[in-house]
Amino acid sequence: MFEQTFKNIDDILHKDAGCGSELDYVEQTSWILFLKYLDDLEKDKETSAALTGKTYTPIIGKEYQWTKWACPKGKDGKLDHHKALTGDDLADFVNIKLFPYLKKFKTDADSADTLEYKIGEIFSELKNRIQSGYNLREVINLIDQLRFRTHAEKHEMSHLYEDKIKNMGNAGRNGGEYYTPRPLIRTIVKVVAPEMGNKIYDGAVGSAGFLVEAFDYLKNSKKLTTSDVTTLQKKTFYGKEKKSLAYIIGTMNMILHGVEAPNIIHTNTLAENLADIQEKDRYDIILANPPFGGKERAEVQQNFPIKTGETASLFLQHFIKILKAGGRAGIVIKNTFLSNTDNASVSLRKLLLESCNLHTVLDLPSGTFTGAGVKTVVLFFEKGSATKKVWFYQLNLDRNLGKTSPLSEKDLAEFVELQKTKGKSENSWSINVKDIDQKTFDLSAKNPNKKEESSLREPQVIVEEMKALDAESAEILESILELL
Repeated sequence: MFEQTFKNIDDILHKDAGCGSELDYVEQTSWILFLKYLDDLEKDKETSAALTGKTYTPIIGKEYQWTKWACPKGKDGKLDHHKALTGDDLADFVNIKLFPYLKKFKTDADSADTLEYKIGEIFSELKNRIQSGYNLREVINLIDQLRFRTHAEKHEMSHLYEDKIKNMGNAGRNGGEYYTPRPLIRTIVKVVAPEMGNKIYDGAVGSAGFLVEAFDYLKNSKKLTTSDVTTLQKKTFYGKEKKSLAYIIGTMNMILHGVEAPNIIHTNTLAENLADIQEKDRYDIILANPPFGGKERAEVQQNFPIKTGETASLFLQHFIKILKAGGRAGIVIKNTFLSNTDNASVSLRKLLLESCNLHTVLDLPSGTFTGAGVKTVVLFFEKGSATKKVWFYQLNLDRNLGKTSPLSEKDLAEFVELQKTKGKSENSWSINVKDIDQKTFDLSAKNPNKKEESSLREPQVIVEEMKALDAESAEILESILELL
């Protein structure tokens, strides 16, 4: 039901003059979906309060409740066409009354860790792009048919929302910007193994995939006490996101998965000076896939001891600094980080090896990120003691990864098992840090167990890499234009 509804909504938005891409479809579906979800959430709270003899005061005022403006029903339970706004009346109500009303929640909320504040923040960032009030009416009618009352319904909804985000990532210039494959995230979470009470952080939060999967992991790790539930809701998950749309999608994704007031801030993480980070700002666990390629301005680079324009390298410095002593991290980064010979890359590898125990490197094949042929690795490290030995695992698959054949958890099962003991296999090996070049700290993932293969690459791999280079060139061009 959810899946067909989303397809029908996309068809309607495709006809609307205000929505030009998959990104617009997701954004516009999101705010309407969110208000319907909120309505069902308020009904659940009202029912729970009644069962304990309490009274529940709704967050949303009567005039702005879903059942009043979006889908007023008659006694027969069907849409009351006399009361339901449509056309210009509906568009005017949404643009002139509803959005300004919801924006005000941000300034009126008691604190930033409340659902009220998050509602205000979301609607401060958004605007209604659906120009036709008739199209808007059709979309609202479709979303009104969706229910979010049972656990199963919420579960199905959250997974289909993830699929929407995945499609949005594929539609963007760089699929990895919005969407990290969930089998990879789940694997990273398993290896890093967060525990109840840990503060978990992603400074490039995107659609909040890492935080959502860490939430599911902890939620299913034990029988939760009331105190555990509060800890997960209020004191566990933290994120920062620079881009407006990603920030909105990430916040809503977490709310739809069950975290009512996510601690996600709309800010440029890299604008924070590393020297200002204190013990109180640090986290136990960091899970992230920072953006690759983009170039940061000179004034942002001044916040870092190792000066570089490469965004991912700045993020890695930030993560090392903001991780607590004894804290654990799983970070996705381009595989060229392991061997680049520029001064910044060499200094960064030295910093990582000297201040953290880089115990595991997972080397991923091309095509792991659909739409981005960039080769990546995952760095697993613990802060506090220098690295003596690094265990590598090279994921070698008997197929090319892509849209029709994506990465699965089964593909990563051997890695998860071997990683526990750092065992040797055809795909894994270890190196001693004292044996590597002490000037370049080159950590290239060269599998000593793998026979040299033909240097001819599959056409699909070449095409994917060309796409990735095009995307990187576009990022650099965009950054240059911003500086002009």
